[in-house]
Amino acid sequence: MRWEFQTLALWSLAACFSASAQVSFDRIRAAEREPGNWLTYSGNYSAHRHSALDQIHAGNVQKMKPVWVYQTSSVAPVETTPLVADGIMYLSEPPSNVTALDTRTGRPLWKFQRAVPKDVRVCCGQVNRGVALLGELVFVGTVDAHLIALDAKTGVVRWDTTVADYKTGHAITVAPLAVKDKVIVGIAGGEYGVRGFIDAYSATTGKQAWRFWTIPGPGEPGHETWAGDSWKTGSATTWVTGAYDPELNLVYWGTGNPGPDWNDERRAGDNLYSDCVVALDPDTGKLKWYFQFTPHDMHDWDSTEVPVLASAKFKGRERKVVLFANRNAFYYVLDRATGEFLHGNPYAHQTWATGLDDRGRPVRAPNMGPNEEGIRVYPGAAGANNWYSPAYNPKTDLFYVAVREAGGVYYKGEADYKAGALFNGGGFRDIPGERGYGVIRAFRPASGEIQWEYKIFSAPLAGVLSTAGGLVFAGTNEGDFLALDAASGRSLWRFQTGAAVQSNPMSYLSEGKQHVAIAAGNALFAFAVE
Repeated sequence: MRWEFQTLALWSLAACFSASAQVSFDRIRAAEREPGNWLTYSGNYSAHRHSALDQIHAGNVQKMKPVWVYQTSSVAPVETTPLVADGIMYLSEPPSNVTALDTRTGRPLWKFQRAVPKDVRVCCGQVNRGVALLGELVFVGTVDAHLIALDAKTGVVRWDTTVADYKTGHAITVAPLAVKDKVIVGIAGGEYGVRGFIDAYSATTGKQAWRFWTIPGPGEPGHETWAGDSWKTGSATTWVTGAYDPELNLVYWGTGNPGPDWNDERRAGDNLYSDCVVALDPDTGKLKWYFQFTPHDMHDWDSTEVPVLASAKFKGRERKVVLFANRNAFYYVLDRATGEFLHGNPYAHQTWATGLDDRGRPVRAPNMGPNEEGIRVYPGAAGANNWYSPAYNPKTDLFYVAVREAGGVYYKGEADYKAGALFNGGGFRDIPGERGYGVIRAFRPASGEIQWEYKIFSAPLAGVLSTAGGLVFAGTNEGDFLALDAASGRSLWRFQTGAAVQSNPMSYLSEGKQHVAIAAGNALFAFAVE
């Protein structure tokens, strides 16, 4: 009875917000016009993670304080990016729960709690990175590989679709992406030898619209890049949210490493479409183009980073581009209409390649693959970058990335596939006696030239937020939430949250006042200037 009463109480609160407008595709497409909301994972379809709000700036950020803190019901770290629409904040909580909050107070309006099977296998924690909004629905993926639509006003389940079999290692940790009348979602499970894919589902019915396999099957282009039957267990999972260009009508999505991770003898070839960014037609799932960053990856350098869409001038011509700070420590600029390689350079210390050729393909240094004794390589297995988000500020024309400066020792081991069991083919460890560190770096998008950097204590697992107030917000493993000057990198403000920050910041308006939100540990903090 106690739980029933609580549920009713939350629903009665939600009724106060029942007049909220629908989050239409047109609203998301024009998200920049309503910066008081945060309608999609990266803030807009271009994945800028930039807020046009400027109430908080260098002159007053020192007065920024927490106005409320929401304690989640999870003991696991919260990696979510909350969404805000018309006074309501929607956030996912580990493992696969969703809560709606009043943005004024942080008070829950409703909660959805997913019962997760005890035998769920997720390699790197039962986490969830966010939800999607479309119409009157909230969409969430689950660690047992379901996609669920909830009523945005009440949290009641409207449909529940099985995406894959969790018993073979499939899971959904990614925030879905709503495009037109569809919900696009990727899959996790690369450490279990799954075959990766990207799916689209009808937002109204939950019926599958299409599936793009990230490993080509027999008779499909690219299948020849896999030896024997290795394609069946080749991974190339898709566990970070992509971007969308409405003018070109293309969705851009990063893919994970091939499997097994560190024993490459089973899978001779380039292993398409692992470690790629793929450009897909969102209506059909058809591949328009792809670019592979690390052919035949041997180091677990997923390309599941957020692709950022921008414009940049090359040889006197303005180009629509994709910016990609890859886990392999190279920064890439691609033409987003064609996938043409335009520029690339290292943005962190790396020892595995001597450079990139004129097509953007890495020129490998000799003897850098894992072996039985262990080989020391930079970057480490977590990469120079990871799943967390970069940011792009159109006003400063700077691309901001939280960079991991750390190496690792890689080992090759046996790789025998068994459904639902780990399929790594080796392992890695930190370099003995060496402590990595982190750096927030600002690049010029066209050249990759570093404009400034701000060093932090350890290699980060948190993203950054840019704002029109001339600020960059970032978090650290040591619990600090930081505000830096967007033009110079100068430290302006910090707040100690008391737990590791391993999430992405975002910004919104509540009662006409700019707020900045970030998850730290298992709590969500909302800040404003007082």
